[in-house]
Amino acid sequence: MVEVIGAGFGRTGTLSLHSALETMGYGPCHHMREVLGNADATAAWAKALRGDRDALRAAVDGYRATLDFPACLLWRELKEMFPEAKVLLSVREPGSWYRSAAATLFDPVMERVVAKLSAGDSPMTAEMMAAMADRGFGHRGEDETIAWFLRHNEAVQAGVPADELLVYRVTEGWEPLCEFLGTEVPAEPFPRVNDSAEVAAKVGDFLG
Repeated sequence: MVEVIGAGFGRTGTLSLHSALETMGYGPCHHMREVLGNADATAAWAKALRGDRDALRAAVDGYRATLDFPACLLWRELKEMFPEAKVLLSVREPGSWYRSAAATLFDPVMERVVAKLSAGDSPMTAEMMAAMADRGFGHRGEDETIAWFLRHNEAVQAGVPADELLVYRVTEGWEPLCEFLGTEVPAEPFPRVNDSAEVAAKVGDFLG
């Protein structure tokens, strides 16, 4: 059963949060990387993004938390499905988020990644990407893309009761996250992973 719904977009520290939540006991935690190259997962998410609630339930079956795309685009549906879950909205200064997203999620080289993952037996699926696009995912120039980011964050804050929502920056570390979820602060340092340079390096390795 999902207990933590990550409503923040990718490039807001979601991989650091993935590691943090699993350290806190909220594992397994679903992240976009769970979907990459997984034909069953991409098929389920494509259907879920088109409104199939059974497919959404199947897509998150066995996970205690969700983060990043495509799950963050379905935060409202997940909250309806798991009303006791708390919502974690990871945020970032809009300009900084856009620069990071433009260098990774929306960089033209990612089209090659999608094409490679869409080939053969491990599709990243044109269907899933098209379904994400129908829910707003995509690059439409700096101003409009930032406006989409801000509208999403505003909708989450308006749609979730204040006592069930944490608006959070990964630079804040363990304390607000642990207080929100009612857990003790781990002894280890807060994880810091997956900056833009690391993403670019991984993409380069993948494309060979």
